[in-house]
Amino acid sequence: MASTPEDIRKAALPTDGQGCHAGKDEMLRAAKAAGKSETLDQYAQDYPAGPHDQPQSMCPAFGSLRVGLRMRRTATVLSGSACCVYGLTFTSHFYGARRTVGYVPFNSETLVTGKLFEDIREAVMALADPALYDAIVVTNLCVPTASGVPLQLLPKQINGVRIIGIDVPGFGVPTHAEAKDVLAGAMLRYARAEVEQGPVQAPRGGRSERPTVTLVGEMFPADPVGIGRMLEPLGLAAGPVVPTREWRELYAALDGAVVAAIHPFYTAALREFDTAGRPIVGSAPVGYDGTAAWLDAIGRTCNVPQAKVDAAKNSILPAIRAALDATPIRGRITMSGYEGSELLVARLLVESGADVRYVGTACARTPWSEPDREWLEAKGVRVQYRASLEQDLAAMVEHRPDLAIGTTPVVQKAKAQAIPALYFTNLISARPLMGPAGAGSLAQVVNAAMASKHRFDDMRSFFEGVGTGHTTGIWESLPKPREDFKERYRKQVAKQAAMRKTEEPI
Repeated sequence: MASTPEDIRKAALPTDGQGCHAGKDEMLRAAKAAGKSETLDQYAQDYPAGPHDQPQSMCPAFGSLRVGLRMRRTATVLSGSACCVYGLTFTSHFYGARRTVGYVPFNSETLVTGKLFEDIREAVMALADPALYDAIVVTNLCVPTASGVPLQLLPKQINGVRIIGIDVPGFGVPTHAEAKDVLAGAMLRYARAEVEQGPVQAPRGGRSERPTVTLVGEMFPADPVGIGRMLEPLGLAAGPVVPTREWRELYAALDGAVVAAIHPFYTAALREFDTAGRPIVGSAPVGYDGTAAWLDAIGRTCNVPQAKVDAAKNSILPAIRAALDATPIRGRITMSGYEGSELLVARLLVESGADVRYVGTACARTPWSEPDREWLEAKGVRVQYRASLEQDLAAMVEHRPDLAIGTTPVVQKAKAQAIPALYFTNLISARPLMGPAGAGSLAQVVNAAMASKHRFDDMRSFFEGVGTGHTTGIWESLPKPREDFKERYRKQVAKQAAMRKTEEPI
C-alpha cells in the first residue's frame, strides 16, 4: 500500500533531533522505518557493500548532482542539511558547474510535520516552466531520506516538465560514482516508459542511418569520437553517452543496437537497457588486447561478419601498437581511485610496459568488469574492489612503487615517504583512454612523475629532523609530550562514557 504524507510524518517523528550525527546504522534504521525500505533494499542489491561498507569517495550525492548539472534544460533541487548543500554546491562549481542549484531549507518542525514535503512540492510547481526545462531533479540527502520525505509522491510531470525524485543518502549509496547511476537509471526508467507510450522526440542531430552502440560511462570527450571511428568499418556508429547531456538523448540511447558498459558500475542504468531488450557488452577498447577483444564482442553481438571485424581490427590495432611502443612506461606502479575506470587505466599501463602490482577501486565487482579483472589477474595484478584507504596504503608499503596513483590521502602519504604520486581523478582519469590517442596519453605524465623521484629525496633530506607527528614543523624548543595530561583526559572520557551507559533505558 502506498504511503501517505501522514504515514511518513508518523514514521519520521522518532528521528527528530538526531540529524547527520546519528550515525549510519541509526539513520538506516530510521529511513526503513519511515518507508524507504524498498529504495534502500534496491541500493543494497545494486551497490553491494563489502568487504568495506564505505570505501573512499566524496559525498555520494555529488555524483548525481554532477549528472543533473551537466544536462541541458534540467533544473536541480537539493533537500538536505544546509552544511551538506553548501559543500555539494561548492564542489560542483569547483568542477565547473555554471548553473544554479536549488535548495529547499528545513528545520526540525517542517521535517517531522511533513511541511518539508509541501515546501518541496511548492518549489517544484514554481520552477516547472516548459519554456526553460525538460526535467527537474529533486534529490533527498541523508536527513530527509532518513526522515522518509516521500519524493515518490511528487507529480510525475508539471506543465509538461518531468519531475524526477531520488534519494541519495551517504548511508545507502556507497560512492559518488554509483550515485551517477542512481540518477541515470531513474531517467532511463522514465524515458523508457515514455517510449512505450508512443512516439518521442528525435535526437538533436537526427537519427543515425547506421545501428548505434550506446556508451555507458562518463568519458574524456575525445573517447566517444575515437570509438565511433573504430565502429565505422563494422557498419556501426557510436550512439549517445549515458549519462546523457539532454533528455532527448535518452530515447536514442534506448534505441541502440547494443550497449557498451565502458564503466561497469552503472547497474541501475544497465538494468533499464536489459529490460528494453538491449544486449550489453563489458570492458572497453583500451590498449591492444582490450580493443581487439571489444571489437570481437561488439561484432558477435551485432552479427557483423568476422571479415568486417578483422578489417576493423587491422585498421586500428597497428596504430595502437605503434603508440604503445613509442611511449613505453618503465617502473613499478600501484593504483587506486573512486571513479570506476581504474581497471581500464591499469590495463593501459600494463600494455605500456608498466609493472602494475595493485589496483584498488571504490566500486563493486560487476559482471561487466569481469573481462578486465580476468586480464589483469592473468598478468599478476591484484584487483581489489571496494578498496579501503588502509588497503591502498598497505599495497603501497608492500610494493614500494616508483609511482603511486591514487586518491588525495594516498598521494599525501606517498609524497611523505618520498614516493612520486599522482591524483587519479584530476591527472589520470581526465585523459583519453581509447584507441591510439589513449595508448599514448598516460606515458608523458607518468614518466615525468617517476623521473621526479630525486626531488622528493632532496626535500626529504633537507627537512630531515624537523619533527613528525606532534613535533612537525620548526621549533626553538620541541614540544614535550605530557603523559600525565593524556592519562587525565583518558580517565575523564572513560568516566563520561560510563555515566552515559548508566543513563541508557533498560
